[in-house]
Amino acid sequence: MTILVTGGAGFIGSNFVYYMLSKHPDDKILCVDKLTYAGNLETLDDAMKNDNFRFFKTDICDREGIYSIFKDEKPDIVVNFAAESHVDRSIDNPEIFLQTNILGTQVLMDACRKYGITRFHQVSTDEVYGDLPLDRPDLFFTEETPIHTSSPYSSSKAGADLLVLAYHRTYGLPVTISRCSNNYGPYHFPEKLIPLMIANALNDKPLPVYGKGENVRDWLYVEDHCKAIDLIIRNGKVGEVYNVGGHNEMKNIDIVKLICRKLGKPESLITYVTDRKGHDLRYAIDPAKIHNELGWEPETKFADGINKTIDWYLTHRQWWENIISGEYQSYYEKMYGNR
Repeated sequence: MTILVTGGAGFIGSNFVYYMLSKHPDDKILCVDKLTYAGNLETLDDAMKNDNFRFFKTDICDREGIYSIFKDEKPDIVVNFAAESHVDRSIDNPEIFLQTNILGTQVLMDACRKYGITRFHQVSTDEVYGDLPLDRPDLFFTEETPIHTSSPYSSSKAGADLLVLAYHRTYGLPVTISRCSNNYGPYHFPEKLIPLMIANALNDKPLPVYGKGENVRDWLYVEDHCKAIDLIIRNGKVGEVYNVGGHNEMKNIDIVKLICRKLGKPESLITYVTDRKGHDLRYAIDPAKIHNELGWEPETKFADGINKTIDWYLTHRQWWENIISGEYQSYYEKMYGNR
């Protein structure tokens, strides 16, 4: 098969590219990425050496460019990772999130309708469900949980999800959607919690934690997420939504303290900053549906996954140091410098 992966130079997308090249060596993998601040072509260096991989620097909102790729390459499956994804940036500038996450998804699906595919898979987020109270550990997000967004980012992802389902109902487009919990692992852009804390701790810089750090997230190792998507695009039911969760809830502050211990850094580096506007309290996914229907469950225990992640950042310093020495540095100061 020929599989088109959008956003493949980003965090989860690049991990999916490598997983698919390894797991399905006979498949052809096409990668489309605009190479915004979070897309790093260096991440795909090893993939570029594979004859079954092709890269296209294209914006998914560029209808002419996307149509040209579909016409020439004739993908069988499209997996859409391409998205603006950082909540803080969406609060600062919502417009680009609406453009990329909703209109870009529309362009991709229009191309799928025009040129034909066997599956369009939308990679979404548990954030479309809003949040859960900290004092109700018995509550979880299911696929039936109503959408209740908190940020421009999650609203744009929810809008895209609804559009995907509408294209299925209106045009018969064969679609699936996955909504995952927080991912962690290699190639994670160092503005998100875990890679930011690792990078800052290694450089003995302050570790900025929102509020009191009591917010809870469900953590999923990125390779487990890639396996789930592979199962969904091959065996998932058309028109269905699948929640993908890690069964690993932790407070943000506990994650930061754990990273300090692993790196032998003092907790005095922790700096509490003004909380994010509309900060969701707790995310927790019930992945029973994907387990019962497709046999998927997370394989990586957090203790193992965080060790592998920290080791990766220790052995790939040049990768993330190249990033934080660039445009990200000015953004970091803008977001955290005066808090």
